[in-house]
Amino acid sequence: MDQELKATMSKTRGSRVMVRYRALFASVAVGALLAMAGNGTAEAAGAGATPAAAAAGTAGCGKAPGLASGSHTISSGGQNRSYILRVPNNYDNNHPYRLFVGLHWRGGTANDVDSGGTDGYNWSYYGLRRLADNANNGTIFVAPQGNGNGWANPGGQDVTFVDDMLRQLEAALCVDTSQVFAGGFSYGGAMSYALACARPSVFRAVAVYSGANLSGCSGGTQPVAYIGLHGIRDDVLPIASGRALRDTFVRNNGCTPQNPPEPAYGSLTHIVTAYSGCRAGYPVVWAAFDGAGHDPGPRDGCTCDGWQTWTSGEVWKFITQFDSTTPPPSGSPVQVGVSYTLTAEHSGKLLDIAGVSTAAGALLQQWTATGGQNQQFDFLDSGDGYYRVRARHSGLVLQVAGSGTGADISQQPDSGSAAQQWRVTDLGGGVVSLVNRLSGLTMDVWGASAADGTRVSQWTATGGANQRFRLQRA
Repeated sequence: MDQELKATMSKTRGSRVMVRYRALFASVAVGALLAMAGNGTAEAAGAGATPAAAAAGTAGCGKAPGLASGSHTISSGGQNRSYILRVPNNYDNNHPYRLFVGLHWRGGTANDVDSGGTDGYNWSYYGLRRLADNANNGTIFVAPQGNGNGWANPGGQDVTFVDDMLRQLEAALCVDTSQVFAGGFSYGGAMSYALACARPSVFRAVAVYSGANLSGCSGGTQPVAYIGLHGIRDDVLPIASGRALRDTFVRNNGCTPQNPPEPAYGSLTHIVTAYSGCRAGYPVVWAAFDGAGHDPGPRDGCTCDGWQTWTSGEVWKFITQFDSTTPPPSGSPVQVGVSYTLTAEHSGKLLDIAGVSTAAGALLQQWTATGGQNQQFDFLDSGDGYYRVRARHSGLVLQVAGSGTGADISQQPDSGSAAQQWRVTDLGGGVVSLVNRLSGLTMDVWGASAADGTRVSQWTATGGANQRFRLQRA
């Protein structure tokens, strides 16, 4: 055991779990950790985030829970991975629940997050479980386990693990997909940031306690509500690293740039700043503190920490501000923040990205319903009544190949171009048509065929059933 770790443990033995977090992480060289940010991490590209939306229940709604509280294993990327689940005691299978993913620090474990360590229940999930119970606010909590007790995320394997875990949870439990959050300390904060970058259509908001870019940032161009907390005395991951993560979402969320105030050294206080000018539904909050160093649970007035910290309340306030009441824009049949399937009226088959491909250029087709996320689409508001239509599984958006009649429609990275913008017209009864902004042509199932694999292109409006699509929440 190195001398720094011995000294830290001797000061705090038997006291609070947050100090143990700091000691475990501080035993790793900062330089080695920061080098991980350049390890070639390339998780699958994510998609644009979505503002608060109506509760979007999952396949687990309305049936007996398929998972219970406790430890679970799952196969992901050829590996056996594990997580710990906490289902509310009064679980109601007809109620879509908020879901919080709690991520551990380097050297920590899923059990540390779930149990609260030496502080027990009071610090479970960084204190959020206690606050959820106190508010009688049903929340599902889950703590995934990182490989090697870290989140290096090589090749995006940890993002894929979270994808697979969420898929299992949503199939077994009633989850509100518009209310999925992630948060973690240190390496867990880095992983929370990576998820915000790669899966902005999945995570409504993230909380990053004393993080840095250690797990990569694939994508990283779309808005996600973001709260960052960092100490000015942090000698493991300096506060500059936390500012850099914050500024990614200051930019993505359209906030007015600023240098928010931070407490003076020796003040033993904290300052919380909410950025102004942010796009509606995408706030950014920055909380800087003096006192404890590399720590998720600092307390004002001392260099100590504990479950009585102010950080739990700030994060809980941040994530619970997002409700499920935001209505669709006036006159629009679609709601931003909700995933839909689109069924061709003439065939009863769904719009589908061919081969479940996540690659740019994969074609849009129709296919029998499979329940896959390649048959689920979100709508990103482009203004003036137009939307970009994003495939949930890939994060890419639908684009026409030019302005000609019969041009293919494929998934491509979101550029905001006219070829990617669609006017969604309400035809009544939950049925819509989609007209491309570049061409003025209508989305159309080729030849009105009912066969699986028939490509979807654009065509002059005919009013035919092969140009009419029934919207249903996924």
